[in-house]
Amino acid sequence: MKKLLSFALAALMVLVCVFAFTSCGKKGKTLDEVKKAGELVVATSPDFEPFEFLDGETVVGIEVEILEKICEKLGVKLTLKQMDFDSVLPGVTAGKFDCGMSGITVTESRQKNMLFTDPYCLAAQAIVVKAGSAIQSKADLSGKKVSAQSGTTAEEFCMGNGYEVLAFTANSDAEQALLNGNVDAWVIDDLTAAAMVKEYNEGKADSEKLVILSEAMTTEPYAFAFAFGSETLVEEINKIVKGLLDDGTIAGLFAKYEAPYTAPSSAK
Repeated sequence: MKKLLSFALAALMVLVCVFAFTSCGKKGKTLDEVKKAGELVVATSPDFEPFEFLDGETVVGIEVEILEKICEKLGVKLTLKQMDFDSVLPGVTAGKFDCGMSGITVTESRQKNMLFTDPYCLAAQAIVVKAGSAIQSKADLSGKKVSAQSGTTAEEFCMGNGYEVLAFTANSDAEQALLNGNVDAWVIDDLTAAAMVKEYNEGKADSEKLVILSEAMTTEPYAFAFAFGSETLVEEINKIVKGLLDDGTIAGLFAKYEAPYTAPSSAK
């Protein structure tokens, strides 16, 4: 009797553990759940012009408009939640938000922890230096100190390749570190670098300007992030993204923001 009771209790514990594991393992919303909720809740760090940035108190940018069109096709509203970049992906994987949007690079390590839509563009990590710097190529960075935004692939790549990195919550602080002479170079997404450097250089003498090197650190695909459990939602969004790529909508948004565009299909 005791053996039977022990066996029954053990079986019950296994069932409870399986149920708990299944419940805990599913973090993301399905397509039906998002449609039922009537909104797609998106985590973003709006300091990444032209992808997402603040116009007054309103978050605007290329990715914002892409997701607006996706939500229109899904029949739901877009709800944005602002935070530092290094809180975006953890918040998505924990199920606090439906989606992550902040110029997010698809990497093998990230794919182990979350889902990604198909890429909508290719971007590069640019190297920014002061005018007159001895650093003229990626090779010249050997033994040098660089700044990057924390939690980004710029930081990850630089640390993984032996560079001394000063990481900052905001790109503006990483830029300031270069201006203050605390680092030798600043590594950042090329489109954002173009926008921020253009703004900084306005009205300055050539000797005081920042320069973007012609050689990039690395090239990478950008996509939107979701938690595991959102497979049906991601599948539907991929269909919409394909349509926006095929009809030139996404390329048109880059042109609207005067940003160069490289389609993901051109990746080799």
